[in-house]
Parts: sequence; C-alpha cells; structure tokens
Amino acid sequence: MRLIGVDGSQLGIFALKDAQRVADEQGMDLVEMAPEADPPVARVMDYGKFKYEQDMKAKAARKKASRVEIKEMKFRPKIDKGDYETKKKHILRFLDGGAKVKVTIMFRGREMTHPEQGLNILEKLAADLSELATIENQPKIEGRNMFMLIAPLKKKDTKKREEVEDAQDEDA
Repeated sequence: MRLIGVDGSQLGIFALKDAQRVADEQGMDLVEMAPEADPPVARVMDYGKFKYEQDMKAKAARKKASRVEIKEMKFRPKIDKGDYETKKKHILRFLDGGAKVKVTIMFRGREMTHPEQGLNILEKLAADLSELATIENQPKIEGRNMFMLIAPLKKKDTKKREEVEDAQDEDA
C-alpha cells in the first residue's frame, strides 16, 4: 500500500505489516484513505484528533446554517380596515425577524363564489409590503383557502433602500 506520512509527505509503497510498524513507531494510527486505489492509500495520523476536528467543523457549519421560519397569518375575505392594519403590522414584525410569512385567506360558505375578494386583499397586502418583502409564491387556491408566501428582502437590499430614502429626505 502507498503510505502517506503525518506531515503529508509520501513515504512510498509498503507492505501492510511494514506500514503498521511505521505508524506504531511514531505512536500514530494507520488509516486507510482510498481502499479502491491501486495500490490502496493509507495515512499515518492521530485518528482521534482527526475525528474531533471533523466534529468541530460539522458543529461550526450547523451553527452558521440558518433555519428559515415560516409564520402564518390568516385573513377572511370580508376583513375590516382596522383588522387588516393590525394583521399587516404583525406581518411586518415577522418579516423584520427574518421569517417568511404564509398569508392565508379562508373562505366559508358562499364566500367561495367570489375568490376575487380574497385576491384583492392579497394584492393590496403585496403592494403595501413591496418595499420590505417579495412575493415568493403567487396567490393560489387550494380547496377553500387561498395562499401566498411572502419572504423578507435581503439585508443588502434594505440597506440600499434606506440610504436612498435618507437621501430623498435630505433633498426635501
């Protein structure tokens, strides 16, 4: 087998017994890296330290990974102006927190005959939130509900918009 040393240098081709002897002399482990290669490749290393470093890298990667939370806000087609504004404020709070928002219009009874009322509410909401969010999924009807998914804008986009708005305020 081809043997690779602790420092990454190639030590040459050894028989299995000789490779194990070299690893034992250095107080290290013999780890087979590429068994399908011709000849197979083995490395002299501290396997416990190698596993520990791998676990730490995986833990750091999990820490950096972001989980997107999806919040849901339910509306009715005959929602009043005050209720609409309150729910819009909740959606703004969710978006500021970095969560995506699933907006649902629930239809009951004869309200299903006028799905355009629900669509109007979703379009109005999308227009009101256009500076802070993007529509990820356009409105669609599934059964007695109409859904739309809203995602917050990226941080860079919001910073640019704030700078533009500040410049406009100074000009006025």
